[in-house]
Amino acid sequence: MIRNVLGSVLALAGAAAAVLSPFRDWYDGRLGRHYRIEELFTGITVGRPGLLDSILLAFLFAALLTVVGVVLRSRLLVAAAGVVVLGFTVLWMVRQGQATGSLTVAGDGSGLRWGVAEAAAGGVLLLMGAAVMSGRRAARGARDRPYAAPGSEHPDTWPPTQEPGPSVQTSTLPEPEPELYTGPDPAARPPDAASGPGRESGSGAAPHPAPHPAAGSNPDDQETAQLPVVPDEGPDADGRPHR
Repeated sequence: MIRNVLGSVLALAGAAAAVLSPFRDWYDGRLGRHYRIEELFTGITVGRPGLLDSILLAFLFAALLTVVGVVLRSRLLVAAAGVVVLGFTVLWMVRQGQATGSLTVAGDGSGLRWGVAEAAAGGVLLLMGAAVMSGRRAARGARDRPYAAPGSEHPDTWPPTQEPGPSVQTSTLPEPEPELYTGPDPAARPPDAASGPGRESGSGAAPHPAPHPAAGSNPDDQETAQLPVVPDEGPDADGRPHR
């Protein structure tokens, strides 16, 4: 940005100097606008052309290139304007030397004057401005550069490196549906099938309560009914009956 501003200032100053130079003395008291632009290719004469037929037309064209180059930030256009100004200045010096036989710098005003020096200085400033300018491409690259987080090792790397830490991964696969339970109801108490008269109380099944004697019955009969009956197998081998 700063380079473009400095280059633009130098280029505009050079264009202004080139445009003002034809209104100053160029050689032997003759103004620059008194030289016809065609005379730079055919030979210098003593005639005095109009304002737009003089060398001023070439310098106005160079100033237009300079303005467009500064607006567009084009180094090429600014450099082209400097080449035009220096080219016409050098071409005039060649034709003037051919017309007079030599080019001199005299203190009495009979030789080269300040108008020529101002035109040459304007062309040099235009070239310097083109060299200082960074150009449109460099400005665009600086503007489009991605933002880098402070403290990153590689600020030009994009996308930035992910900071260490737990990462959350999301899956796009559908979640499986839960299977339906088709067995018996867990809240219902299962029947105590393992309990029986011969199962011990420590096996985990609750023992069945003994039936209460009926009203009016004899307790001795109930105890006798509950005793096991041993079958009579007959006398043993000695002929004595079982007890």
